[in-house]
Amino acid sequence: MSVLLVVGYVWPEPNSSAAGSRMLSLLAMFRQQNWTVIFASPAEKSPHRFDLSQWQIAEQQIQLNDSSFDKQLKQWQPTVVMFDRFMLEEQFGWRVEQQCPDALRLLDTEDLHFLRLARQQAFKAGRAVTLDDLHSEQAQREIAAIYRSDLTLIISEAEMQLLIEHFKVPTELLCYSPFWLETSAEAELLTELPLFEQRQHFVSIGNFRHEPNWQAVLWLKQQIWPLIRKQLPKAELHIYGAYPPPKATQLHQPKEGFLLKGWAESAAEVVKSCRVLLAPLAFGAGLKGKFIDAMVQGTPSVTTAIGAEGMAHHGLWGGLIGETAEQIAEAAVLLYQDQVLWQQKQQQGFRILAERFTLVQHQPRVWQQLMDVQQQLSQHRLMNFTGAMLRHHQHRSTQFMAQWIEAKTKLAELKHSLAQETTDE
Repeated sequence: MSVLLVVGYVWPEPNSSAAGSRMLSLLAMFRQQNWTVIFASPAEKSPHRFDLSQWQIAEQQIQLNDSSFDKQLKQWQPTVVMFDRFMLEEQFGWRVEQQCPDALRLLDTEDLHFLRLARQQAFKAGRAVTLDDLHSEQAQREIAAIYRSDLTLIISEAEMQLLIEHFKVPTELLCYSPFWLETSAEAELLTELPLFEQRQHFVSIGNFRHEPNWQAVLWLKQQIWPLIRKQLPKAELHIYGAYPPPKATQLHQPKEGFLLKGWAESAAEVVKSCRVLLAPLAFGAGLKGKFIDAMVQGTPSVTTAIGAEGMAHHGLWGGLIGETAEQIAEAAVLLYQDQVLWQQKQQQGFRILAERFTLVQHQPRVWQQLMDVQQQLSQHRLMNFTGAMLRHHQHRSTQFMAQWIEAKTKLAELKHSLAQETTDE
């Protein structure tokens, strides 16, 4: 029987983040092929997590820097091991290689963390991204994990292009795997959606633990929303997101129409009730699930070029794009008031979904590439000399660090036990 083991950074929360929704779509692909799926994570189980047992997926808590994971690997004997983000490959990849050398090692980046970090550093410094930002230690670690893995899922075509053209990563190590939807038929979508005149107010949504989302809320509060409110004094901005910190809830100002709503039970419901989605992302990476949700619900959006990266189609966007506070505010007011423009952008959103993000378009291709690599795994690895070299050298350092931490922990436990015995005597 074929077994997929997922080593998760967090437990999937589809109502809290796009990463959670995408993870579920990947798990569903394996379950549809009648694979046994085990989801293991060192993270604490969160209150908003998806109950994987309803999909007959086993849930397993695992420990960092602990050889108990080796014993679990021997018991599970996975066919494929998927690491959720490069940090998990660093932590557990060498153990998988030792205990299950024939298992295909699959890395899901979610987005390129080093790219997001480079843009964040440039944003804070008030300048454009430089090569120093891009060629960071984080980039070295993440790209090394890509080379050590047999195949890496990349969510954005823009990130595929960066890895292949700039960093010269071989295409055979990468698999384009964006969001995919089961249906995007315009007629079906429109029959269930509120019309322009039935909607009111603006909405912004995003997990507050994600720094680009928090900075977007700050930008809205400090610069953009006052400009919009000046022209639309009765409009409100409803801000949703999981895990809002006190510094976010303190921004709640009903008199200004700036409303912090917190976690949304259903992102679909709150997005489709509003007329325009605001997501002024000054930095970030990957694809943004909020725009998929908005296009599905027929809600045009206003964002930046970075926000729309990897999602626009032939230069078309399901909304408007601006880069300054003034441009974003002007676009938001125009989209809010102009019904013809609003409907045009709604239709463009539907077209983007239909032409770029359908399940039938991507899932069979992704599955075929996985199976092709698995069936020719030995030859595939022979062609990846850089990956073999990194596993021999750099990856050994993470192995020894993990073993040192484990030995140190056991020594501390032994000393505590001996001290307790002495006290008892």
